[in-house]
Amino acid sequence: MNINKFIKGRGAQENLTNKFSEFRYETRDDFLEFCRLEGEDADKNKTQYLPIFPKTIINKVASPDIGMAFSMNPYQGCEHGCIYCYARNTHEFWGYSAGLDFERKILVKKDAPKLLEEKLKSKRWQAQTIVLSGNTDCYQPAEKKFEITRACLKLFLKYKHPVAIITKNSLILRDLDILSELAKDNLIGVNISITSLSEETRRILEPRTASIKKRLQTIKILTEHNIPVNAMLAPIIPGINSHEIMNLAKAVSDNGALSFGFTVVRLNGAIGQIFTDWIRKSLPDKADKVLHQIEECHSGKLNDSRFGTRTRGDGKIATQIHDLVALAKRIHFKNKSFPKLNTGLHEQFRDGQIKLF
Repeated sequence: MNINKFIKGRGAQENLTNKFSEFRYETRDDFLEFCRLEGEDADKNKTQYLPIFPKTIINKVASPDIGMAFSMNPYQGCEHGCIYCYARNTHEFWGYSAGLDFERKILVKKDAPKLLEEKLKSKRWQAQTIVLSGNTDCYQPAEKKFEITRACLKLFLKYKHPVAIITKNSLILRDLDILSELAKDNLIGVNISITSLSEETRRILEPRTASIKKRLQTIKILTEHNIPVNAMLAPIIPGINSHEIMNLAKAVSDNGALSFGFTVVRLNGAIGQIFTDWIRKSLPDKADKVLHQIEECHSGKLNDSRFGTRTRGDGKIATQIHDLVALAKRIHFKNKSFPKLNTGLHEQFRDGQIKLF
């Protein structure tokens, strides 16, 4: 591999043509500098934070095979740079590329707390768990600067409304004070994503995320504060992390996780080309084998859009993955379960304080 052609500190290695735009994008090899986060070279084209002003912040999830009804995302795009991220395609709706633009053009929804409060105060709103990070990570590096997620958590606490969080960043521990208060009324559930126990794998697969050690520590600390944690061992990528299922399950269970979920990787939309380009540059010796095994999980294609099977996969390799997952749950999660969150308090606190009868 020619190292000069690999942009370190980023996941995607190129900007694809946006399918909604006539303009083409290109990257330049001379845009390299030392990356302060990983101690590696990175492009000089710094991450940009661009404010946007949506009219609503709560999204109804219509897909029948997604385990959530409503989600909200303080940020669009994600600097974590996970090469497999399904959310990359949504960046094209904003006129950007699903490749490098997704990682370095972060759209910031500064009005998110205001819009959330309007929804929680509405008499027409019936409390259901709202998931922070249904699309992009609410604790990505931008959160350290803007603190939008923290402001939203304060509102969930004020209105006694259930909230779930999906993240792979230890920055969530900054908000232990609010999370602990939510947990007292069973209003919070946290999903920590962890895809490998190998730092080498983590560094190329998810270049700007928290280390494996920090993520396991995060699970442990949240558990010690009575905050329920579900581990997301996702996605499982044949030939990259599929052999780690049992060890991953043991590690998250040992640190306090009450359950775990998983998906089989699917490379939908532009992600197929982005992932293929990435693996041929970062893991050239494994590239063909991994791509073929992914195809075997999706009827000979890198992506399967059928509800119910798109994230589960089918065929022999997918069956092997499911069998390993079932065994891991029997061995490491016996007598453990994740609690259902409390939707009964919000009506009493719709005005921000308990109603007096």
